[in-house]
Amino acid sequence: MPHSLLRRFSGALPALLLAMIGCSSPHPNMDPAPLTLPVEHRDAALQSELEALAKNFHGDVGVYVRHLSSGRSAAIRADELFPTASMIKVPIMIGLYDAMARGTLEFNQPLLYRDSLRYEGDDILGSFKDSSDVVLSRVLMLMITVSDNTAALWNQRLAGTGTVINEWLASHGFDSTRVNSRTPGRESNRSAFGWGQTTPREMARLLVTVRQGRAGREAARHEMDRDLTGIYWNGEDMRKL
Repeated sequence: MPHSLLRRFSGALPALLLAMIGCSSPHPNMDPAPLTLPVEHRDAALQSELEALAKNFHGDVGVYVRHLSSGRSAAIRADELFPTASMIKVPIMIGLYDAMARGTLEFNQPLLYRDSLRYEGDDILGSFKDSSDVVLSRVLMLMITVSDNTAALWNQRLAGTGTVINEWLASHGFDSTRVNSRTPGRESNRSAFGWGQTTPREMARLLVTVRQGRAGREAARHEMDRDLTGIYWNGEDMRKL
């Protein structure tokens, strides 16, 4: 993990590394089998390397790494709360797919973009003309692949507010990961953590949940994988690290 990547996770944003080798997919017509992982054990060499990288970093760093097929792991403050920044878009994405599974949204549902949805910044969706037609799958893709905030806030609303997303998280055993922004009753959390909060370990487990087809319909995993593995970085491609 180069120092340039650590700098991307400045301030109190957790640095997250996750190896997902060896995850198998259940048959699309079957419920996913319970996730069983090898017993976790600390990789001393990786732990030492991570600690050396974080030592001179000017900020708070949280890291959780686990190689799923072997159980090797390393961690730095993995169970402490950190602001999610744009990583909150993963729970929002899951909220959308859960709504699709419940039949309240459709993947290619037509939507009408209005200027009132625009979030100040350089978002692609925010540059659309008022009353433009766009499908939900495109709005979802923009939120994940280019971290479009206008798309994210619209998706949060479409998923049924942050409260609905938080209820899904709580019901699936995520005790720390929460949407704070525009979510009634979470004003103090928003002041402390911003748009969302999580721990490095929980965010890693959330990604495993997606990979195992446990978020929405199992078939939706492929669509989520496509967006998550196509994330655009201006100047650095995470897949090449």
